Amino acid sequence: MDKLSPEQRRKNMQAVKAKGSVIEMTLAKALWQKGYRYRKNDKSVFGKPDFTFKKLKIAIFVDSEFWHGKNWRKSKHHHKSNQEFWHRKIEQNIKRDKTVNKTLKNNDWTVIRFWGNEIQKNVASCVIKIEESIKTKKAECHI
Repeated sequence: MDKLSPEQRRKNMQAVKAKGSVIEMTLAKALWQKGYRYRKNDKSVFGKPDFTFKKLKIAIFVDSEFWHGKNWRKSKHHHKSNQEFWHRKIEQNIKRDKTVNKTLKNNDWTVIRFWGNEIQKNVASCVIKIEESIKTKKAECHI
């Protein structure tokens, strides 16, 4: 049984953003303050990463725990209503994420994925991880 009324559930789901979420903006501001310039949601890169450093072939994804199935084996049982729909939806997202990772890596991209909670709790460590990837790629490419 859902805790929310159908109208409230619909309103909540309509408020979910595909891009420009709070967690994305938090990481974007932290990167910008450090002087990093990036592309957001670049459609020319497979999987349309949230952030790309195209010259260095670094793709960064910001994944919400709910939509991308964090700890899926445990959390899949938390869905009380419309389980079949949600299980199929989230499992498709997980499968798509794996395909995107594999395709990008096969094309020499570095793929970095962060959970929303990681960014909210410690954006500085996320920025450090990105900086390390940038330094590594620059050393490989001699840029």
